Amino acid sequence: MEIAESVTPSKVALKLDFEKPFEGHNIVTFTLEPKGDVTNVTWGMHGPMPYISKVVSVFCNMDSMIGKDFEAGLANMKAAAEK
Repeated sequence: MEIAESVTPSKVALKLDFEKPFEGHNIVTFTLEPKGDVTNVTWGMHGPMPYISKVVSVFCNMDSMIGKDFEAGLANMKAAAEK
């Protein structure tokens, strides 16, 4: 994982490369939207989807597979920012 782009204060994009369970190369984007005393953070992930990934996505919900890890990361970031 490496930071591919950072636009203060609104965006951070990461290059995310997987080796297992299968090779994948994706871009993850965190969008930050200040709203008064809080900041709404949303994330998205996109990249090519080879045939094997398409087959796996029929049987496995990719949002639930990786989404919980990003949600945990956002919760950790929130906790650190509120200290």
